Amino acid sequence: MEPSKVSMLALFLLVVFGTTAAKVEEENPEFWRSQAKKTLQTALNRKHNTNVAKNILFFLGDGMGITTYTAARILKGQLQNHTGEETVMTMDTFPYVGLAKTYSVDFQIPDSAATATAYLCGVKTNLNTIGVSAAARNGVCKSQKGNEVTSILKWAKDAGKSVGIVTTTRVQHATPATSYAHSASRKWYSDADMPAAAKRDGCTDIASQLLNNTDIDVIIGGGRKYMTPRGTKDPEYPKDYSSRGKRQDKRNLISEWLNKKTGKVAHYVWNKTDFDAVNPETTDYLMALFEPGDLRYEAQRDPSMDPSIIETTEKAVRILRKNPQGFFLLVEGGRIDQAHHDGRAYMALHETVAFDNAIAKGLELTNEEETLTIVMADHSHPITFNGYPFRGQSILGKSPLWAKDMLPYTTLMYGNGPGHKIINGTRPDIRNVDTKTEEYVQLSAVPTASATHSGEDVAVLARGPMAHLFHGIQEQNYIAHAMAYAACVGEDLRHCRGQTTPVFDHTTFDNNSAGEAQSSAALISCLLSGALLALHVLM
Repeated sequence: MEPSKVSMLALFLLVVFGTTAAKVEEENPEFWRSQAKKTLQTALNRKHNTNVAKNILFFLGDGMGITTYTAARILKGQLQNHTGEETVMTMDTFPYVGLAKTYSVDFQIPDSAATATAYLCGVKTNLNTIGVSAAARNGVCKSQKGNEVTSILKWAKDAGKSVGIVTTTRVQHATPATSYAHSASRKWYSDADMPAAAKRDGCTDIASQLLNNTDIDVIIGGGRKYMTPRGTKDPEYPKDYSSRGKRQDKRNLISEWLNKKTGKVAHYVWNKTDFDAVNPETTDYLMALFEPGDLRYEAQRDPSMDPSIIETTEKAVRILRKNPQGFFLLVEGGRIDQAHHDGRAYMALHETVAFDNAIAKGLELTNEEETLTIVMADHSHPITFNGYPFRGQSILGKSPLWAKDMLPYTTLMYGNGPGHKIINGTRPDIRNVDTKTEEYVQLSAVPTASATHSGEDVAVLARGPMAHLFHGIQEQNYIAHAMAYAACVGEDLRHCRGQTTPVFDHTTFDNNSAGEAQSSAALISCLLSGALLALHVLM
C-alpha cells in the first residue's frame, strides 16, 4: 500500500478510535454551554482590585514557555489519574493574562540575564549582562561602570519592605542575581570565574555582591561553592573535588554574612533538618544553600536532605510576612530551563508541576486583597507539542499516527538540542523505547550540544491589587514598572497618593537612531559571531 494511503487509513482509524476517549458528559452540548456561562458570569462579576499592594509575590518559571505550560498542565492531571487536558492548574486560576515580548537589545532571542534585567529592573539590555543597561558590553568590566540599574527588590527594600529570593538554581545564577547584582557577565559567579582584567578594573563577583549590595532577608537556593575559599570541603560531599570552595580571595562569605547580622536572629543552613528547625516567627534572616551548585531536579530530590520548592516558598513567606510594611519575594523555578537545555521533557514538566504547587502554597499563605501575585516566564524553548495523540494519552508518549518513514515519534520534540539521532538519514525506531522515563532525551531536528532558547512571547499572569495592569502585549521591561506602581515602590508613587495623571518624560530621541542602529547591527553581528561560537549554553 502506498504511504499516502497508509497515512489516510491511519488518520481515519485515529479519528474513529479517538472519539472513544471522550467523557460521556462532554458529548452533551449543555456540558460546554453551562461551563461557558459560568466562566462568563465570573468575568462579568469581576471587579478591579485597586488597593495598594502591600506584598508582591513574583513567580518566575525560567524557560516556561506556553508549550511547556500546556504540557505541564496535562502532566499534572495525568499524575492525578485524569486525562489531563481539562486540568486546572493553580496558574490557570489567575484572572488577568498578558503577553511579554522577550527580545533583548542586541539579540532576537534572549538569555535569562537580559530578560531578568528587563522584568526586574525595568530596562532592556544585552545578552549575558545583569543589572546593567544596554550601554554595558558583555564581559567588559569598564563598560559596566556608570551603567548599573537597580531592581524592584532594591526598590522594595528601600521602601521598608522585607525582601527575599528563592530559587532551584544557585543563588548566583542569572535570575536571582539580577535582583541584587550588577555585572558585565552573568558568568562571574565567584572571583575565580572572573578574568584578571575585570578584577583589575574594579569589578566584583556576583557572590560577593550578594552580601554587599542589598540587605536581603531570605536567601534560599544552591551555590555553596561560590561562597567559600578555594579547596574548602563541602559539608555534604567532602570527597567531591568539584563541590569544593572556589574563591581565590580566601573569603568565607557565609561567615561574613553571619557576622553582618550581629544582634539579629540569623540562620545559615545547608540541609533539610536544620532548615526545618528554623522558626520563621523568630527569624530575621535566613540563608539556606542546599547544594554546591544548582539544586537537584524535583524528580531526583532527596527529601531527607533537600526541601521542595513548596517548602522553601512557605518558609520564605512566613519569615517575610511579619514585616508590617510588607514584602517582595522572587521565587524561581530555575531548572525548568536547564532540563529543556538537555532535551529532557520529563524533567522540565515535573519541575513545572512543582513550580505550580509552590504558587498554590504562596496563595494559601497570603491575602489576595493586599498581595499582588505575578507568574511569568522569562523566555521559551524550541519544544514542540505535535502529532495527533488521543485524549488522555501520556504527554510524554508517542503519537499514534506515524511519520512517512513508518516510524513513531513522540508528542514532545525539540527544534534543536542534544536529541538529534538521525543516522544515515534514518531516525531511530522507538517502538520499544519507553519515552516516559526521566532519562529519555526527546528527538531534535538540529544537532546542538544544548537546546537553545526560543523567541516567542511569554505569558504573564496576575492576581491581586492592580493585577489588571498586566494586560495585552507589552515589552518585558513593563513588568517591573507595573509591579512597582501597584506597590508604591521606586520612583512612581502616584498610586498611593491617589494620582493617575501621567508623569511625562521629555526625553527625545533622534529619528535617525533606528537607521543608525540598523547600519551598526551588521558590524556588531560580525564581531559577535565569533564569540557566539564559544557560548555553548546560555541558560
